Amino acid sequence: MSILNLKDFLNEAVEEYNRPNFIANDPISIPHQFTQKEDIEIIGFLTATIAWGQRATILKNCKWLIEQMDDAPAMFIRQHEAKDLKPFSKFVHRTFNGVDCVYFLQALQSLYKNHIGLEESFHQAYSSTNDLAAAISSWRQIFFNYAPPGRSVKHFADPLRNSSAKRICMYLRWMVRNDKKGVDFGIWKSISPAILNAPLDIHSGRIARSLGLLERKQDDWKSVIELSDNLRLLDPNDPAKYDFALFGIGVNEKLLF
Repeated sequence: MSILNLKDFLNEAVEEYNRPNFIANDPISIPHQFTQKEDIEIIGFLTATIAWGQRATILKNCKWLIEQMDDAPAMFIRQHEAKDLKPFSKFVHRTFNGVDCVYFLQALQSLYKNHIGLEESFHQAYSSTNDLAAAISSWRQIFFNYAPPGRSVKHFADPLRNSSAKRICMYLRWMVRNDKKGVDFGIWKSISPAILNAPLDIHSGRIARSLGLLERKQDDWKSVIELSDNLRLLDPNDPAKYDFALFGIGVNEKLLF
């Protein structure tokens, strides 16, 4: 397939899948329950953190988190006291358990008290490096400054250790992209969508390889760079939009084969 034909093919897939009716059961539907910026970015971060496994379980556990925060994530993060965290000590989503949940809530509170929140802390990390991998790694260090994190570090990936950082890339896509389709939020105005990389997992990697967008076999950060650089050839201003195409084609492979 020529690059022009590939671009047309993927753009058509983006148009088909980048729409609200395609995300009804997607984790991004959770932050869409809110309208205020801090509510969206906080519950979005927690949702992305546990966004692996069965979708129904992800949604159920996210809704439980919201209920425990009295349907006000930002207010809870800013105002909670130690006693308010007791219910969260029983939380379990796969390997993300109560210890991790409590730490993440405490770290988010510290982030909003000491670093002006999620967007500003990421913007500062990126501005000092102009490199996405280094920015994510630096942002991760800020997040774990609250206290010795122990086992919880594994739930915030570090691309400088060659992790694909799929859930962080997905979260950044949610926050930064704004194509007025009602899917990604575009509430982080300080970050350009041009810097984003495409989230990569086993499914999107398989489709990317079948389309000739990715040759590397491992699903790691080197592959994220290879895939995203190729997607930038198709749209340098918004390469992460093709995440919709790769995911949608993977769901409905009859478009390809």
